[in-house]
Amino acid sequence: MTKKPSSRRKKDIPVQSSDNTPLASYAEDIFEQTNSATATITVTAVEVPELTEQEVSDRLHLERKVERAFFEAGKALTELRDRKLYRSTHKTFEEYCKQRFGYTRIAASYKIAAATVMDNLLTNGLQREEIATDELQTPKMLTNGLQILPNNERQVRPLVSLEPEVQR
Repeated sequence: MTKKPSSRRKKDIPVQSSDNTPLASYAEDIFEQTNSATATITVTAVEVPELTEQEVSDRLHLERKVERAFFEAGKALTELRDRKLYRSTHKTFEEYCKQRFGYTRIAASYKIAAATVMDNLLTNGLQREEIATDELQTPKMLTNGLQILPNNERQVRPLVSLEPEVQR
């Protein structure tokens, strides 16, 4: 039977800190403080300035892009699959998705199905603006106050098996 080393054992660390003080000396200081009844920790406060109106606008715009990324990914995967744009480098769409994006066949299928459902949800006209809102020419998603759109693929999965009218 071998003995495990004590958990209170000090270990030498050959790395230097940013001020060239060996980290082992910091470890000794911490070890000594944890054995005493009290320890003092110094924390430096950093003031974080408030966001400007432009920064708030930029943040909201970028958050919307992240929220609809699954929709854009599903639409792109659909086009890659339908047009067989993977054929110059891969024999199958499944192989292409796995090697290029790290998606399993089912993960790619979920994204494609989610994009189809989102297209169905957007066809009632209440969530689309006629004017494109970004460089990708993707329509801005809105809410009519009664319907809140999903913002990730997992939220859409239960709707995939339903008819388009029921999805809406």
